[in-house]
Amino acid sequence: MTVQTVGLDLAKDVFQVHGISENGRVIFNRAIKRAKLLAFFERLPPCLVGMEACGSSHHWGRQLRKLGHDVKLMPAGYVKPYVKRGKSDAVDAEAICEAVWRPTMRFVEIKTEDQQAILAIHRTRDLAVWQRTQLANMIRSLLREFGHILPIGIEAVAAFAKRHLDGDHPDMPEIANGLLGVQCYQFLGLNERISGYSKMIEQHAMLSADARRLMRMPGIGPITASAIVATIGDAKQFRTGRDLAAWLGLTPLNKSSGGKERLGKITKQGDRYIRKLLVVGMTSRAVMAKRSPQKVDLWTAKILTDKPFRLATVAMANKAARAIWAMLTKKQEYRQPAF
Repeated sequence: MTVQTVGLDLAKDVFQVHGISENGRVIFNRAIKRAKLLAFFERLPPCLVGMEACGSSHHWGRQLRKLGHDVKLMPAGYVKPYVKRGKSDAVDAEAICEAVWRPTMRFVEIKTEDQQAILAIHRTRDLAVWQRTQLANMIRSLLREFGHILPIGIEAVAAFAKRHLDGDHPDMPEIANGLLGVQCYQFLGLNERISGYSKMIEQHAMLSADARRLMRMPGIGPITASAIVATIGDAKQFRTGRDLAAWLGLTPLNKSSGGKERLGKITKQGDRYIRKLLVVGMTSRAVMAKRSPQKVDLWTAKILTDKPFRLATVAMANKAARAIWAMLTKKQEYRQPAF
């Protein structure tokens, strides 16, 4: 019998493979060591290989495609309903094998090495931003314990850290001042690294025609444009702009039943990083619109007038996602929304 479909449950060292024939009969369900995985698939005829979209899945997807296999990545949440009972590698591989050939299954586009390299810069920068925020909160809390208050904003913490390292110490015990000096040194180091990561992202964004096109949209900078291009890749994998907005979790949660429409808050599904960047960018755009209302388009002015501020910025992010899909798929320049 010829193997038609294979479900591959990924792991660090021991992988589980479940293969079935064209009529659905199980041919094998076995564990394979990492070193022998590619050799195993080299012996198989070209077939459909299903995997969950998780750590290292894009790497293995590229490797198996080089061997001639048709590789499909699926969100783990969409595979879970096909798990019959219990939790084991063999059961998971069987569920993957069953889910991959379902006609309504949704798949994840396999990323290239360049895409993953650019996203690695984004993830490293995002981690550094989180660490800088933690240090800033630590510095503020330590100063507050001794009656010293810093102004709002990360720039105020950076200015204080520079003054502290230059010898301008606040009135507090020597031990506390010593610990504060260590934190200020770490804070300034993170600040420099974040600036370096941002410059790397800007350079990569300027090399991409799609990223340069997206940066012409108000509220979209090089970091957001680079992250969108690197994450989405081919935007034609989404049928419409609404599908892209839903994938980013910017559409209302639908709880309709019995003919009654019940729309809740946004779903917050999908890529949290891009959703955050879009909402922050649209928030900046909304603030500028309130400062200079004569420069804003009619649609944005109306929604900022009719809706609460945060609801309006999320709606603007939703509309921006749909415009991004049109710009990437049709290679068009940004156009102001009509009223």
